Amino acid sequence: MKTSFISNQAMQNAMRLTISRGQNEVQKLQTEIVTGRHADVGLALGARTSNSVTLNHNVERLKGVQDSNSLVTQRLSASQLALDLMADSAQQMLEAFISVNGADDADRLAIARRDVEASLGSFTVAANTSSNGEYLFSGINSSQKPLDDYFGPGSPAKAAFDTTFSTHFGFTQSDPQVANISVADMDDFITNVLEPAFSGADWNSNWSSASDTNMSSRILDNEVVDSGTNANSAGMRNFALAAVIGLELLAAPISSEVRVALNAGAIEYAGQAVTGIDNQRSTLGLSENRVTKANVSLQSQIEILTLHLGDIEGVDAYEASTRMQTLLTQVETSYTLTARIQQLSLMNYL
Repeated sequence: MKTSFISNQAMQNAMRLTISRGQNEVQKLQTEIVTGRHADVGLALGARTSNSVTLNHNVERLKGVQDSNSLVTQRLSASQLALDLMADSAQQMLEAFISVNGADDADRLAIARRDVEASLGSFTVAANTSSNGEYLFSGINSSQKPLDDYFGPGSPAKAAFDTTFSTHFGFTQSDPQVANISVADMDDFITNVLEPAFSGADWNSNWSSASDTNMSSRILDNEVVDSGTNANSAGMRNFALAAVIGLELLAAPISSEVRVALNAGAIEYAGQAVTGIDNQRSTLGLSENRVTKANVSLQSQIEILTLHLGDIEGVDAYEASTRMQTLLTQVETSYTLTARIQQLSLMNYL
């Protein structure tokens, strides 16, 4: 009869291997319980891994569009706030013109001029609003400040008006000779000289650095919206035209008849400015509404894809927890056996 011996070292090594494997399996199960998905998706799914990769890619792409839409929403919101300020400025200017309609009193005209000056200053500040380092009303020229300060040193807009007036009449707007200007002459200047300067290319040369092309953003795979507006709109041009009439001509030493005609024109331009700016607000409001609906659609798509991912990658958390408890029990048992085996030595019995 032959007797075989198994060393306690071999038994200890076997137990260590069992403990190591158990610990690795416990870590994997812990990951699955926390994440709700297979710790090693490729190993668990095999040939179906490509479906998981595609779905995850689509989810990340849709979340990226959501993040982009958040920036669009922020841009639109900031633009709306600025347009609100510009609309208020236009309304205040309109009220200033109405308050001196038919008046020749120098003090009242001076007060109205200060109101127009304040309105233009507030309008310019609002038009030069920026968000995330981009000017909101510059169109695609978002790095360029859209409007120059009319009251700033060397203002091209102020210089352009002075040159236009003196070229047309042969003297400046502060010259006493302006008293000789007739209603027909002033109407000709406003209608055929000044108005075309604000509606044409001179506006871009002397007032605005904005682009006529608005910023646009893709809010869904098949939908693009304007995410901003620009300072070249008719409403903003009319605001500037009305402001210049109020600043440069209304308090000039002109006849009462000419002043009445000028004031009537300024009221008309200011009213058009209010309407134009409100139209821009409405347009951006439509964009905001479309972004909101797009975000709802994106969230629905993400939830549907996530459900599919759960079906493919998901694990039964209860089953994984039960398996982990069983493994922990086995590991604890292996620790106990290993400790006892380590005590098996002849030295303890000699």
